[in-house]
Amino acid sequence: MALLETIQLEHLPQCHKVHIALYRDVKNAAFLHDQLLAGNASFEYALIDASVIVSKIHALAAAYRAVNDMLSDRLRSRNVHSEIVFSLSPNNNIAESFRRFGITPSTTSLLLIKITTDPSLSASDIASHLTTSIEGEALPFTDESIENVTDLARVRKIYKLNAGGGAKGKGGKGGKGGVNNVTSRVDERKELEVAVLGAIALRGATN
Repeated sequence: MALLETIQLEHLPQCHKVHIALYRDVKNAAFLHDQLLAGNASFEYALIDASVIVSKIHALAAAYRAVNDMLSDRLRSRNVHSEIVFSLSPNNNIAESFRRFGITPSTTSLLLIKITTDPSLSASDIASHLTTSIEGEALPFTDESIENVTDLARVRKIYKLNAGGGAKGKGGKGGKGGVNNVTSRVDERKELEVAVLGAIALRGATN
């Protein structure tokens, strides 16, 4: 069963709902990728490789920017869902953003975002479609779940960040340790989040 979360982002119209679901151990990424390429309207989602997402804020920032650009008639890509994927990018190369952040046939961790404005399309409708369409383990959309699927080395490479700090690019939770180790890991990921959001914002400022 999909663990779909519906969020109302501040400073956006009330009719714009953001629906988000997170999965790991996805088995049918090739099928989902094919639906996306075919333009299947039933799969009108932002399908994101979750291994390059560092936090909830990272994902929601991309969603906010895409919806805001749609409302301002500034979309650079096909629709608001492809724009979410593009909004994660630190540069203006749309094709590269899809390769780096979008689903591929080999994707195993998937973050799915759907923007709705039609009240007749309910969250339960979306959850039902995801349940029948995605073969994978549903996870709650939390920072803890995201931490378990993030590939920190890949994130640092994409955003051109140095590999300082204790994680050294390893995905998932850190090794054994006590409170100090946990605190260090949390601080480290917060620093990474700030750097990633800064890279995205800088691209926006230079468009």
